[in-house]
Amino acid sequence: MVVLHGLLGSSRNWLTTGGDLATHYHVMALDLRNHGKSPHVDEINYDAMVADVLAWMDARHLKKVALIGHSMGGKTAMLLACRHPERVERLVVVDIAPKAYLSNAHRAEFAAMNELRLDSLQSRNEAELRFEARVSDWAMRKFLVTNIERDETGGWKWQINLSALTAALPVLEKSPLQPGDQFFGPTLFITGGKSRYVQPEDRAAIERHFPSARVEVIAGSGHNPHMETRAEFVAAVLG
Repeated sequence: MVVLHGLLGSSRNWLTTGGDLATHYHVMALDLRNHGKSPHVDEINYDAMVADVLAWMDARHLKKVALIGHSMGGKTAMLLACRHPERVERLVVVDIAPKAYLSNAHRAEFAAMNELRLDSLQSRNEAELRFEARVSDWAMRKFLVTNIERDETGGWKWQINLSALTAALPVLEKSPLQPGDQFFGPTLFITGGKSRYVQPEDRAAIERHFPSARVEVIAGSGHNPHMETRAEFVAAVLG
């Protein structure tokens, strides 16, 4: 089972849930390019991320995997499954639909990160306070500062490639799928009942691209059901 995280996330977001799933699968959570411990490059788009995942699979002689993708990772997983169905045994897409997302929230979050002066920063808590003017959600501020880490001199640096991700945001917000893209294998969309990312009107696009798909809504969850409602999420995946 290969897991792909969302925008500004990393494999660390999946350590606990991955451990739960590892009772049934050999689980491997990746850092997509410009995230986590993966290399920083100028180019980031869905075709490039699919190529990265396939190259990683080839290097480990993984011919076919169960694939889970959350948010941006879900878009990457959808594209990989549609273009390379022979490599995907089954697909789980977490709280994202095959459509474009034009998000003012993303704009505010990236503006806050780009405005942050790391050279005068004393702590992550201070970074959270500085984010308050741009980012109203407390949990999102906590999430954003997980991307700040100490550098070799004891100062602070971004673990993500912030400049490349900022430039690529219009591309990442689009749907990666073309009208004729389809994956006929077993597919599960897990959505959060409190999230606005997947709406009832998105079912038609889901069924068009993924004819075998079923959608399971976890009522108590927002955009991150693998963290917010972990037990229900694991049960849905294993089911």
